[in-house]
Amino acid sequence: MADVDGATAAPRPDPDPDDVSWIEPPTCPRCGALVRVYPTNYDRWVSLATVELPAKDVPEAFRWRLTPLPTRSRIAADIVAVRVRGVDPLPSEPVVPAHRMMCVPDRDGT
Repeated sequence: MADVDGATAAPRPDPDPDDVSWIEPPTCPRCGALVRVYPTNYDRWVSLATVELPAKDVPEAFRWRLTPLPTRSRIAADIVAVRVRGVDPLPSEPVVPAHRMMCVPDRDGT
């Protein structure tokens, strides 16, 4: 399931609580673009694009939503990526595309 969904990204490293330096967002090794890496609802990790697009512009296989995990508090503790399946979103409804849909290798052929 993870291979089909493209949820094959490496997990984010746990930050050192004593380190106060800025944590840079990861970049794609193929195209160099910034990506957002999120855990999925089935314990895998997926690289997502940094923008939301209308569902009509994203093929079905690449549609994701970011959902806060339920907690007792009103403040979301963490966010998971959930594949959009079952009920199709409205054409104008925003979804987060998987980065692999938008990944364009650089001109050097790498």
